[in-house]
Amino acid sequence: MNILYLDCFSGISGDMTLAALVDAGADREYIERELKKLAVEPFDLEWKRVVKKGISALQLAVIPDPDHPPVHHRHYADIVKRIGEAGLSERATDMALRIFEKIAVAEAKIHGIPVDRVHFHEVGAVDSIVDAVGVALALDSLQVDKLVSAPVPLGSGMIRIDHGLYPVPAPATLELMKGLPIAVSRHAMELTTPTGAGIVSALVQEFSPGLPDMVIEAIGYGAGTRELPDQPNVLRVVLGRATEYGRRSGYVHGLGQGQEHGQSHDHVHEDGHGHEHDHEHGHIHGHRHDHDHEHSHGAHHHCHGQGQEHDHEHHHDHDKPRGPGRQDCQST
Repeated sequence: MNILYLDCFSGISGDMTLAALVDAGADREYIERELKKLAVEPFDLEWKRVVKKGISALQLAVIPDPDHPPVHHRHYADIVKRIGEAGLSERATDMALRIFEKIAVAEAKIHGIPVDRVHFHEVGAVDSIVDAVGVALALDSLQVDKLVSAPVPLGSGMIRIDHGLYPVPAPATLELMKGLPIAVSRHAMELTTPTGAGIVSALVQEFSPGLPDMVIEAIGYGAGTRELPDQPNVLRVVLGRATEYGRRSGYVHGLGQGQEHGQSHDHVHEDGHGHEHDHEHGHIHGHRHDHDHEHSHGAHHHCHGQGQEHDHEHHHDHDKPRGPGRQDCQST
């Protein structure tokens, strides 16, 4: 079983998560190609390697096409439609839709409206859509079976959004983290964004203050754009194979509301970048699966920053070999 641990000691955002996953070996070419299938305004992805308090990390920026004015407000139903029509893999589509569903339900409760009337501001912008869908594609690329997270620091202070000055954590972020472990925040700034909280709420199956029992195979760092005064503003992800002992510990949340359906399906498919996958698996949203997954290409990339749902800048340039038998796959 492949485990991914989110070591979010400086918070989590969509761009940081995507960058960290690419840095851990997710297939960047596959992610970029699939993201271009989304029917949104044109964009480019810029990757660069930066150093945050001595840690080398990958940073990602989503750059809108200057000839196409960006759309800042989108209805939830519109985002669902665009993801559903993009022709992504079933698993990536499911994870992306779960993230936006969690955010939509939180926004509906905060504003006192039905879910089908929710429209997103910052989360509806092209960068946030790319971040969330990109994370789903990266997890699919890495064939992650189980997502575990450290308790999540949210931040404090005030932030200006489309509605005006709001407290940190933003109401949507706080709603999304209800019932889940959070960590003390010493910094008066937004450490976890709504997209980051949406990823945690929708996809994390278990919380642990330390690394789970596993054999570590890859590590990735995704950088945020801001500098923290006394710690690196990065998200660290650790990818590994579970040990037998490691299947029996931790605070269990249950991805997809803890559903384990025991479903399995055998299939062989072309993933669009020259690999054939023959595996038996469920989905990261609470279905357990075992699979053998062989990838045969050499370059793997890494990405994203933290806490930038609004103004984030991230970049990337590196090739990193993946763990044996696998292709390795936001920021405040």
